[in-house]
Amino acid sequence: MEKLLVDLIGNDFEIIAILIICCLPLFFLLGYALVAILAELKISAWIQDRLGPMRTGPWGILQPIAEVIKLLQKEDITPAGASKTLFNIAPFVIFTGSYAAFAAIPFSSEYVAANINIGLFYLLAVSALAVVGILMGGWASNNKYSIYGAIRSVAQIISYEIPAAIALLAIVTLAGSMNLQEINNQQSGWFWNWYVFGGPGSVAKIMIIPFMMALALIYFVSTLAETNRTPFDIPEAESELIAGYHTEYSGIKFAMFFFAEYSNMFVVSAILVSLFLGGWNSPFGDFLQGPIYGFFWFVSKSVALVVLQIWLRWTLPRFRVDQLMYLCWKVLLPVSIFCFFVVGFYKMLF
Repeated sequence: MEKLLVDLIGNDFEIIAILIICCLPLFFLLGYALVAILAELKISAWIQDRLGPMRTGPWGILQPIAEVIKLLQKEDITPAGASKTLFNIAPFVIFTGSYAAFAAIPFSSEYVAANINIGLFYLLAVSALAVVGILMGGWASNNKYSIYGAIRSVAQIISYEIPAAIALLAIVTLAGSMNLQEINNQQSGWFWNWYVFGGPGSVAKIMIIPFMMALALIYFVSTLAETNRTPFDIPEAESELIAGYHTEYSGIKFAMFFFAEYSNMFVVSAILVSLFLGGWNSPFGDFLQGPIYGFFWFVSKSVALVVLQIWLRWTLPRFRVDQLMYLCWKVLLPVSIFCFFVVGFYKMLF
């Protein structure tokens, strides 16, 4: 992608080409966030047999823009007892981690900002910044509800990263690479070549299809916990902690927490799509295949998973803390390890 832009605008403007590549995900993210907010409002309304916002623009489609303008105009308050430096930095740390992940996400066969060989490892590493930002913001707020929410969030994110990482390692074992673009290329062809269905290979892959589906489900459930979505939203449980780790935040900093949350929802969905659901490949072989169609397929699959996360939020009740930890350590972790060994054994044989 960088080479293409340099060829178009000339070698003298190579730095400009690099800046354009860096900013493309931000423009996409801004548009996606507005659509995701509207989807959250409308889906929750439909599930609760309401209409949702209807007055701001036709059918209320301009409501997310009104929400953003409202937050930008609100007063930016820093509590007197807060650790001001850490309090002000925390929202930016969280957003930096979520935005940095877009560097290694392959949106199509022609566009990935950084096509690195350790792309998957990079994504796991930068996602850890969210933990730092949440703990920083909760502790610096000097509020008991904020620190309780931060501790809960850190505990569940660190816990659920283990079964999620094991699920991803199974794909690395089969693909023999951590380069997301290469993993996408391996899943080309019809949808039965996707790794959720065992990936490309002989008929023998039928043996591991149930285990691959289980790993995809484990990763999806783990990402719900990592993004603090229902039924794993105990870090910001309104009935217990008001708003959790961002209780004391207002204005643009409050908006950045939610911006980062929706960004993380897309990132984890994009990872699931890249590794299990064929990435930018068409499910119909060579039909509707190509760079432009690849972008369409990738974004469509990822947004569908985001919609599923929103749907679950307004459908399921919240776990208790003990139930959340039980599910991770005594259900998902043993199952993911067992599935991983089965996949590794299959790889040894075939």
